[in-house]
Amino acid sequence: MIRKVCLWMITLALLAPCLSAQSVDEIIAKYVQARGGADKIKSVQSIKTTATMTMGPGMELPGTVIQKRPKLARLEFSAQGLTAVQAYDGQNAWQIMPFMGKKDPELMAADEARETEEMADVDGPLVDYKSKGHQLELLGKEKVEGTDAYKLKLTLKNGDVQTIYLDADSFLEIKEVTKRTVRGTDQEIEAAIGDYKEVNGMMFPFAIENAVKGSDQKQKITISKIELNIPVDDSIFRMPAAAPKVEAPKEQPKN
Repeated sequence: MIRKVCLWMITLALLAPCLSAQSVDEIIAKYVQARGGADKIKSVQSIKTTATMTMGPGMELPGTVIQKRPKLARLEFSAQGLTAVQAYDGQNAWQIMPFMGKKDPELMAADEARETEEMADVDGPLVDYKSKGHQLELLGKEKVEGTDAYKLKLTLKNGDVQTIYLDADSFLEIKEVTKRTVRGTDQEIEAAIGDYKEVNGMMFPFAIENAVKGSDQKQKITISKIELNIPVDDSIFRMPAAAPKVEAPKEQPKN
C-alpha cells in the first residue's frame, strides 16, 4: 500500500508541469475568447488608437498609435507646437524627440527600443506566446483592488519580465507590472488597465494609468477612439533621412 502511494506521488510530481501548463493554456484560451476570439483578433491588420496622455496638472499631450502587421508601430504625441515620434519598422526602432532638442531622426538605444518593438505586436504578447518565444507561468490568484485575478509571469523573448493580472471573471487584463533596464537602471513600471469597450466585436481598454514603482508621478492615458483595419502606408514606419545641414554664409573679407 505504501509503495503504491509513493508511486502515485511520484507520478503526480512528474505530471505537475504538464498540469500547470494546461492550466495556463486554458486561461489564455479564455483570455483570447474574452477579447473577441482568435478569428477576430487575427482578422485585424491595423489599429489606430487616438488618445490623450496626462503627465500632470495642466499637461495633456494628444497623440496616436498606429500598429500594423506583421510588426510595425508608430507613436506620435504633440505639445507646445512640437511633435515627437517613436517608431519600429520591423527591424529597428527610431525616434524624433524635439522636446529634448533633437529634431533629426535617430536610432534608439537597444534597451530603449524594446518597448517600441513590443508595441508593434498587434495581437499582444499573450496571444501565440509560445510561437513568439515567450515563456508563461501561472503564479496563482491575487486580489487587485478587491478583484480576484489570475497572476501570470510572462518572460519575453528579449528577457523583459511582465507580471500580468487577468480578471478571474472576465479574463481581461486589469494590471501589468513590467521589469526592464533603461540606460543601465532597473525599472519596474506598473499599469492599471480598465474601462473596456467593444470595437467591431472586440474588447479594448480605454483607460491606462502608468507609474514607475515608488514614484508618485503617474501617466494617465485616456483613449477616445480606436479604428481597425484602416489603410496604412508602410512608409510612415521607416526612419526618414535627416534634414541637410545648412551652412552659415561665410563672411566676406573686409577691404
